[in-house]
Amino acid sequence: MALELTAARPDPALLDLPWRVPLEEWPEDILAALPRGISRHVVRFVRLSGRVLAIKEIKDDIARREYDMLRNLGRLHLPAVEPFAVVSGRVGLDGEPLDACLVTRHLQFSLPYRALYSQSLRKGTATRLIDALAVLLVRLHLAGFWWGDVSLSNTLFRRDAGAFAAYLVDAETGELRERLSDGQREHDLDIARVNIAGELMDLEAGGLLQEERDPVEVSERIVTRYRELWATLTDEETIDDSERWRVDDRIRRLNAVGFDVDELEITTDIDGTSIRLQPKVVDAGHHSRRLLRLTGLDVRENQARRLLNDLDAFTAGTGRQGEDEEIVAHDWLNRIYEPVTRRVPRELTGKLEPAEVFHEVLEHRWYLAERAQHDIPMEEAIDDYLASVLPAKPDERAVLGVDTAEMPVIDTRPGR
Repeated sequence: MALELTAARPDPALLDLPWRVPLEEWPEDILAALPRGISRHVVRFVRLSGRVLAIKEIKDDIARREYDMLRNLGRLHLPAVEPFAVVSGRVGLDGEPLDACLVTRHLQFSLPYRALYSQSLRKGTATRLIDALAVLLVRLHLAGFWWGDVSLSNTLFRRDAGAFAAYLVDAETGELRERLSDGQREHDLDIARVNIAGELMDLEAGGLLQEERDPVEVSERIVTRYRELWATLTDEETIDDSERWRVDDRIRRLNAVGFDVDELEITTDIDGTSIRLQPKVVDAGHHSRRLLRLTGLDVRENQARRLLNDLDAFTAGTGRQGEDEEIVAHDWLNRIYEPVTRRVPRELTGKLEPAEVFHEVLEHRWYLAERAQHDIPMEEAIDDYLASVLPAKPDERAVLGVDTAEMPVIDTRPGR
């Protein structure tokens, strides 16, 4: 059998990897020491041609199906890891066939949930992760993707201005359809609720869960948050004909949760006394697109909301509300944002992304002012943050540290 490489942009350096050796036995000198989440398959990280790749050993047909599925999710601009290649036709040194490998790009500044809990995190982390997962699940369902194995383990998380943004990392059970039925959506929710409860119980048994509430109770939040967001995005609304301002209000409410309205279906009664309003197509990223248009900064949604709030404060503080928004945004970028992010020493740039550093500096400045009971100059806040906060954080560009696959998983089933 000949080694077969399937990739949109093949890298010849892939052929230099030891494909005739089972993935579990690859030598340490070619591996990147990144934290791995819990997986039913062997997963390893390698550095290749200046990038970090995740390699999962899996049956050939499943690898090809997942590769195609991840490419389709990418075309739909959904939050998921990027497929890089499928390597099949592997034969071991003993002549026996080996499973194929799915290769994906490592998502920079992302962590599996167990690696997050290996750090010192404030209380409420579980609910913030679940909120992020609920947003991801709604986005996937709106696009017609049935996941089939929703869990914290199958998700990667990036910091997003104090919250988290979630990304799908395992699509092998998923199906992409024209539209999901209510039953299919509820099935995914049931899977999520059960899986999350089990994952939180594992953390609790290991003394890593900061929540004081029952893990089962916390896991129910995925259902509550999902249904709240789904209703906001899709419910039909009837308004009185004399209250047409509520059409704009509905759009603003959708924008407030980070979604844009591409199309609205508006139907009036025969006698013109009421209007039925139905959002037809909604898309996430309202604030990030606005910030990108104004400043060229490409960041996540909560980060964009935080930066836009600071831009609005800058606009008001300089008395420039009537000026062209893009000109004011350019001045804010040069006078406020870039002076903060450029102050980070090169050896600390792998700790957090620039937008997250800016958010944390603003938060740090607020804490310093609250403690001192007076305003703190930005320069003083930056100096204190760079001296006392950022150096203590782990590198999250490609974080080194605990291998979460080796962290004990406690069987919490009765009688075990």
